[in-house]
Amino acid sequence: MHFNDREEIIRLTPQWKGERLPDGRPYVPDKYLRALKNLTLEEVWKPIFVKGYESQFEGRLHTLHDDGRKLIGRAVTASYCPYRPDYDEVAKNIGREEGRTGTYNQWVIDNLLEGDVPVIDMYDKIYKGTFLGGNLTTALKNKTKNPNGGAVIWGGIRDTEQMKKVEDTQVYYRGIDPTPIRDFCMMTYNTATRIGNAICLPGDIVFGAGGGVLFIPSHLVAEVVDGAAKTQVKDLFGFEMIAQNKFTTAEIDKNTWTKDMLDLLMDFIEKDDRAAEYRGMDWSHEYDLAINGDPTDTQSAL
Repeated sequence: MHFNDREEIIRLTPQWKGERLPDGRPYVPDKYLRALKNLTLEEVWKPIFVKGYESQFEGRLHTLHDDGRKLIGRAVTASYCPYRPDYDEVAKNIGREEGRTGTYNQWVIDNLLEGDVPVIDMYDKIYKGTFLGGNLTTALKNKTKNPNGGAVIWGGIRDTEQMKKVEDTQVYYRGIDPTPIRDFCMMTYNTATRIGNAICLPGDIVFGAGGGVLFIPSHLVAEVVDGAAKTQVKDLFGFEMIAQNKFTTAEIDKNTWTKDMLDLLMDFIEKDDRAAEYRGMDWSHEYDLAINGDPTDTQSAL
């Protein structure tokens, strides 16, 4: 048994073919994290869902700030369980052998890297389950230096007035309690972690926006960003066409657009300044579906 084991992390994420962090987590380049800042929850969710990843979202969480700020970063995962004396002794002995000091929650915070977001399963423990408070939130910010940083905690927090003073930090959590964290043990560190109805792997990209949190599989991030951008510009074009009575909502909402519709979309992208950032994207897949797909497809787009 080990905590934060590099070889185990690599075995957990075999579909990632790019650079890795020192602990073995996939290193999704910063350019994708910056691109996500301009996307909505639904735009990011769709390309994940259609790939069969249907358990990546959890919405039953509170937010530290209600001002619309996003949470974006590379997941560091940890799972905890109720205190049991014999297991606690085993876990702490392993931690000491690995050079870890302090409490179980400090093990995670003290080892964060730039751009990291802790994703913590505190088994919905709120009373004596306050994973973050003022001190650890300050340490989190200093370690991660993330302009869209914070944490996801399936459990409690405390010192919320102090936490809110830490700049550029958004925390998703289940409840608030004044008690300090007590009577818990670490089960896993940087392995598969459950947050409510969602699953997160180390190195997933955490995307907190709107009503909840998405965990984007690292190997899908580039595709998600591209797919979400396509959804954005199609929506922009679609709203315009509906307003001008050129297409019905049924036509716009179809999964597969016709070649004529795609041609008009390409013209819109090239000529309308609002679509300038979407120029140069590859639409060959959409044209292939339009030409070779089922012309009677009436299924609404997600």
